[in-house]
Amino acid sequence: MQNYAILLSNLKRPRTLIHAARIGVENYCRETHLARCITDIPLPTVDEATAQLLELEERANAQRLDDDMTYSVKHHVEILIALMGEARLLCASPVVQDLK
Repeated sequence: MQNYAILLSNLKRPRTLIHAARIGVENYCRETHLARCITDIPLPTVDEATAQLLELEERANAQRLDDDMTYSVKHHVEILIALMGEARLLCASPVVQDLK
């Protein structure tokens, strides 16, 4: 397991994106929200999903910075919601609790 806490804490994104994602993560439902970003069936483990979401978020952010016409704020927020939701699940997992 990678240290996702460090990777997530180093993300620097506009406040509006983070604020929207924080609102959305309160109602995070893995089966619904994660499936919008990752189409793997069955859904990957929390660790695998977090790694995939970090890659997707990096691509979305690159599109945002490049003023790419295909950039979607909605999709970027969905990725951030899923990423925050998976991070919460990862922090709540028994393995992580044992490491604390």
